[in-house]
Amino acid sequence: MKSPSTGFIGTGRIAQALISGLARQQDSDISGFDKDSAALHTVAGRFGIRPANSITELAGIASIIVIAVKPYQVAEVLDELNPSLQPGHLLVSVAAGISTEFIASRCPSGTRVIRVMPNTPAFVGLGMTALCRGTHATDNDIALAEALFSAIGRTAVIDESGMDAATAVSGSGPAYMFRIIDALAEGGAATGLDRETSMLLAAQTMLGAAKMVLESTKSPEELVREVTTPGGTTESGLNEMDRHGVREALVDTVKAAASRSRELMK
Repeated sequence: MKSPSTGFIGTGRIAQALISGLARQQDSDISGFDKDSAALHTVAGRFGIRPANSITELAGIASIIVIAVKPYQVAEVLDELNPSLQPGHLLVSVAAGISTEFIASRCPSGTRVIRVMPNTPAFVGLGMTALCRGTHATDNDIALAEALFSAIGRTAVIDESGMDAATAVSGSGPAYMFRIIDALAEGGAATGLDRETSMLLAAQTMLGAAKMVLESTKSPEELVREVTTPGGTTESGLNEMDRHGVREALVDTVKAAASRSRELMK
């Protein structure tokens, strides 16, 4: 069965990551529109998508419309898109902090809306995308959106009330991981390794540890215990982390990001 036609309003970094994943599928049908025509044609040439000359033209091509613009641009886009929306359209928004209710309020009654929060590891096919449905979205709509974002990693369907938390954990999470990797690499460099080798050791170790968590039935704490020998090097390092309150700091980091996400919604 041929994949539904997918159109992107906005062709920035996250849109390009998703387009890249979809373009690898043999039956993909992708179009795009961007106010920056030069940027649009660059993306079209790179990924082989159809450039649309307007939002109206894109709506006539695509059955799934991905709104991939900055949050402050969403209202303007929806106002322009509204007259072209038909019952067969599904709107998928990647705009941070914009609720499904807000989107639906600027669309014809009954418009189906899915809200998603992807993250930047999508660029390497290892993204994590949280999805939630609007009032009129169906189980089939969620399945379509999951299939769409599975092209760039893994997905999780949650209630919209959890989107602030998802934004804090997975949306902002890569920045936290980058900080941790950089700190581990700095520690390695400070104790005798060259910086490049230390960075490789730190980054690959985080990648492998994450894969173990995802593929194991054991909790992270159980996996910690398996690595830790009493009186050994790992225990010494963990004691130092505890002394500095690293665990508590990371929990508070997520709480702060989630709080800010709720503020932005207002």
